[in-house]
Amino acid sequence: MLKEPRILITGGGTGGHIFPAVSIANAVKGRCPGARILFVGALGRMEMERVPAAGYEIRGLPVRGLIRPLYSPRNIGVMIDFFKAVGEVKRLLSEFCPDVAVGVGGYASAPTLNAAYSAGIPCLIQEQNSFAGVTNRSLAKKATRICVAYEGMERFFPKGKLLLTGNPVRQDLYDATLSKTAALARFGLKESRPTILLIGGSLGARTLNESVLAAWDDIREANVNFIWQTGSYYKDTVKARLARRLPAGNIVICEFVSDMCAAYAAADLVVSRAGAGSISELCLLAKPSILVPSPNVAEDHQTHNALALVNKGAALMVRDNEARATLITVALETVVDGKRLSALSKRAGRMAKRDAADVIAREVLALANRKS
Repeated sequence: MLKEPRILITGGGTGGHIFPAVSIANAVKGRCPGARILFVGALGRMEMERVPAAGYEIRGLPVRGLIRPLYSPRNIGVMIDFFKAVGEVKRLLSEFCPDVAVGVGGYASAPTLNAAYSAGIPCLIQEQNSFAGVTNRSLAKKATRICVAYEGMERFFPKGKLLLTGNPVRQDLYDATLSKTAALARFGLKESRPTILLIGGSLGARTLNESVLAAWDDIREANVNFIWQTGSYYKDTVKARLARRLPAGNIVICEFVSDMCAAYAAADLVVSRAGAGSISELCLLAKPSILVPSPNVAEDHQTHNALALVNKGAALMVRDNEARATLITVALETVVDGKRLSALSKRAGRMAKRDAADVIAREVLALANRKS
């Protein structure tokens, strides 16, 4: 086995891509401490901050997504940037000389893996969603191994390349030992009440916020705790709207929940968008959930993600266009139904892939040694 394999990891754009990428890198380091790891991301995207914060070097490419509709003249500039990025990746490959390239999806993955494949470097794709993204589908023929989180992915990828691994999640969730009592104390909430956690991502989710505001009086009167992450994008709007409402003593409002381990530990029920990363966390922690898929994502992949759980009785789903009228009512009814919560928890836990990062790391190192 190589003592110092060189691993190139590319992708990002959202936490759903970045968290798995960093988890894979950490798992590679755990198996092979001498491994040299370099990330490639898109300039101006969140990976350019999050990856260095995790302790890894990253290079940025001048790459961005295609504009809809695809025949828009502005896509000429997008394609020019793409070919510039391919040129930069070729120079990077000659400097770093990776033994394997790993793509997790996002704008930087396509030029990086295309250049790596052309240079004879084995490539591994990690697809987080149950409905594969355009970038990963286009790269499938060039990949040696494709790691997926859901069954039935042979409809998108060559069956012989597939490995069902699940999605890697943040390491702190594996290590969490906080009790529910201690978690509730951190938020200043009463232990005698059941607790609902509402999360819409770091930027927030307008539909979830509007659902809370529409049912504000019901929430105030309920014997239920709420932890509500509004998101940074909507914080001012929410603050202005709440200024005209009676305050509620049973709800903690956060722009961003910095301690997700505590939030999950406190929650009896989680209301969330249906991003692949969020779903993997909910399954890992066996949390009962109500999923509200975002309609503003490619190929409606969040609905496919949610249905993968709903069809196995591991989660409930409320569609985005119905959420304002029904979401909080469904949540309040579910959180006091102990039998239903228990069934959702058990089924979600059965779907968890607890060693996803380590399994993928093993495949990455195997490819690196195969090249050597």
